[in-house]
Amino acid sequence: MESPTLADWVGDIKSFSDRQWQREPAVFRPATLAPPFDLGELDAAFDGGLLRTPYLEMVRSNKVVIPSDAYTTARVVNGTTHHDFADRAKVLALLRARATLLLRHVDQWHRPTGELVARLSEEIDRRVEAFFFVTPAGGQGLAVHRDDADVFVLQVSGRKTWYVHDAPTVADWAPGELPDDERSPRLLRSVLEPGSVLYVPRGFAHRAVGATGLSAHLSLTIRDISLQDLRTALEQRLSEGLDLPPRPLGEAAIVDACATLLSHVRAKLDTIEPDDLRLAARAAQARRPVTMTRAETFAETARNWETGGPGARRAGLTSVTRTWRRLREEARTTEH
Repeated sequence: MESPTLADWVGDIKSFSDRQWQREPAVFRPATLAPPFDLGELDAAFDGGLLRTPYLEMVRSNKVVIPSDAYTTARVVNGTTHHDFADRAKVLALLRARATLLLRHVDQWHRPTGELVARLSEEIDRRVEAFFFVTPAGGQGLAVHRDDADVFVLQVSGRKTWYVHDAPTVADWAPGELPDDERSPRLLRSVLEPGSVLYVPRGFAHRAVGATGLSAHLSLTIRDISLQDLRTALEQRLSEGLDLPPRPLGEAAIVDACATLLSHVRAKLDTIEPDDLRLAARAAQARRPVTMTRAETFAETARNWETGGPGARRAGLTSVTRTWRRLREEARTTEH
């Protein structure tokens, strides 16, 4: 199944771009938008036995840190003890105690989610990351907080009540929980049903509380340019075409390198426009889409091993066997 486009999430792209994008929160109710990751896929991840921290975390909104050993277990592999493997029984017990399960960067280890993220990243030219939250009724995983990213929320199961507050009032705002003395006006309150999509603009404070059932949602965070991204892009642009020894020897050579560097930078600065810098930073910051061509599987490699097709390995056991047979045939011919 092909991954959905942005239009599948928000409907009319122009209307979304003109009205909501980085301006105001909104709820959308697409006709059909199947999540790439749901509770069934979550069970499959636990069944696989390889899910572990830091991809797995349990959180509460009351600033109580849940230690990893409360929801993970250790295993002995080849005589060595390895820690932090997900323990489903412990996770379920904490969910019943109103903690929230958070899975980080699902796109890195779940192929359908990775394909969705790659498609959206290519479409909007920004880095996209995927997170999955499971919250019981009455539970709240995170306190009111701001994200340094635009966020799309797809409700997967159960119902969750979302509260979205206003944008920061100062330019030097920081992501994370709001200070106790900050009272940001509330802009939106909405109960998301399965299939509903919530858009939260970058920096807008928000929180979510489980309403009914075991609520699960997929969050797609869309990263934008930071000042550090601009600085890095500027440094790269200023370094283009610069040919200097990496380690000049002696004071005179160092002075010459300084003079050459300054001359080069001054000349380069006159050629760089603000839009050049913005586009360079965005191109570097955006996650490049993963290749959509499917990699050869182990099963295909096994089928091709004997035939010499794609993925065949001539240095393997088959090659040794063939060489042995050829030598034996040559020996028989010589004997006769």
